[in-house]
Amino acid sequence: MGGVTSSMAAKFAFFPPNPPSYKLLKDQPTGLLLLDPFPHRENVDVWKLPTRKGTEIVAVYIRYPMATSTLLYSHGNAADVGQMYELFIELSIHLRVNLLGYDYSGYGQSTGKPSEHNTYADIEAAYKCLEEKYGAKQEEIILYGQSVGSGPTLDLAARLPRLRAVVLHSPILSGLRVMYPVKRTYWFDIYKNIDKIPYVKCPVLVIHGTSDDVVDFSHGKHLWELCQEKYEPLWLKGGNHCDLELFPEYIRHLKKFVSTVERSPSRRNGSRKSTDRMEQSRRSTDCFEAPRRSSDRREKPRKSVDRLDKSRAQGYKFDGIEKLEKLKISIDQVERSRRSVEYYEKPRRSIDQQLERGRKSVDWLDRMRAG
Repeated sequence: MGGVTSSMAAKFAFFPPNPPSYKLLKDQPTGLLLLDPFPHRENVDVWKLPTRKGTEIVAVYIRYPMATSTLLYSHGNAADVGQMYELFIELSIHLRVNLLGYDYSGYGQSTGKPSEHNTYADIEAAYKCLEEKYGAKQEEIILYGQSVGSGPTLDLAARLPRLRAVVLHSPILSGLRVMYPVKRTYWFDIYKNIDKIPYVKCPVLVIHGTSDDVVDFSHGKHLWELCQEKYEPLWLKGGNHCDLELFPEYIRHLKKFVSTVERSPSRRNGSRKSTDRMEQSRRSTDCFEAPRRSSDRREKPRKSVDRLDKSRAQGYKFDGIEKLEKLKISIDQVERSRRSVEYYEKPRRSIDQQLERGRKSVDWLDRMRAG
């Protein structure tokens, strides 16, 4: 039963368009890859990216002038980059972001076969491309997952603690839960988003249609409830699974969300501001190295404490008379410090009293004017 259910879930999850909606051509004079039948754009790059699973995936990168965010878009079921291309262009323009969209293994002109774990390797390759080819930092990246794309999106987001934000578009709780109203997670399930969403630390926007007949609206609602850092969700009344982009509220709400996360860092960064100012070196774009570097830096103060302990130990190698003399000197110093503080406090209290009298006279004058 478990194997059959797992197979059914996998079949539901992956429907690559057949034939693919586009072809890859190589421009001989420049060596650049082109997406046929679309005209070449100067601000669009086409790539074939190797993954750790041994496949090559097709990715499209769209530049927007002076953009401060980059959207990494994981598309939904039964779609490929060719079908998403015009939407990618429109999103880049309206949201004023760079955008990288990619095809999963076995989709479009990407090699290999689609599977849950291949999609995890696919999004990692796309993220690596943003870092290495375009210099994008984790704090500048917004992960966008549509439908099945919410699976690789949340898998990566749960492992990147300093992402700018996440958008979940008609997301699924898990593959099995799309077909059956199960109350627990089984080992043979796929895309266990319900178990991963609590580990996402950045702001999350959830968009879902209330009339979705493929992935029930309850999936998006439940995921939003489990978010650490919730953003105002967008529940599109009457929206189905594949038409949410047609609602005017869709782009308006997305623009508001992107503008908000660009303008104000999330609470998790705000709580660390004072610490970050004192320890600038702790900031790192490599989320996997951060814990190790942080612990290394905590060792440094410990070394200085160790040296202080040694000097104290050497200072205590005096005889009893010398100890008493040192103690007496220390007490005298404390007493002198206390007296100097008291001396300072007296005139300060006097100044405070004068300021208070002045304030009362101003209040009295205001009342007279009012009368």
